[in-house]
Amino acid sequence: MLGIVFSEFTEMVEEVFSADMVDDILDDCDLESGGSYTAVGAYSHTEIIALVVALSKRTGVEVDDLVKAFGKHLLKTFSTRYPVFFIEAKDSFEFFKSVDGHIHKEVLKLYPNATLPKFTCEQPDDATLRMVYTSVRPFSVLAKGLIEGTLEYYGEQAEVESVNHSTQEESKVEFIIRRTSAQ
Repeated sequence: MLGIVFSEFTEMVEEVFSADMVDDILDDCDLESGGSYTAVGAYSHTEIIALVVALSKRTGVEVDDLVKAFGKHLLKTFSTRYPVFFIEAKDSFEFFKSVDGHIHKEVLKLYPNATLPKFTCEQPDDATLRMVYTSVRPFSVLAKGLIEGTLEYYGEQAEVESVNHSTQEESKVEFIIRRTSAQ
């Protein structure tokens, strides 16, 4: 998993909770990396899971709520660091449809060994987008946080429904995004 995910997670924990909380959750976990992350490094996805579980135990906040909040935080970071991807899209649906065909291709140029999730999109009408997340990692809740953060970025109101089609071999979740405000 890309190091930027880890460095941004610890940054979010520090902003929302404290620097001491970052130290505490790093101490709570037996991490292969030792808890030292760089934005350009690559680390096992099991480490981020361990950190989130440790944070949940210390704060009493549900794991899924923490992961979704992190997805929104990560979206803000991406929109600041890579504004061109967001500026090129006129709205969230156009942005979502560009993730696999454009954004992930650019990510792979920078990080050729990255294992990225796959997103397929189908838009049956102007107000609805069906987006399917497929990955070897169980991070659909993170994807939902990213989706909700994207809607906020574009100032759009929408309901996000998720239908889990996962198997033991892969995480596969269908997100049905229905706009609730005029575009």
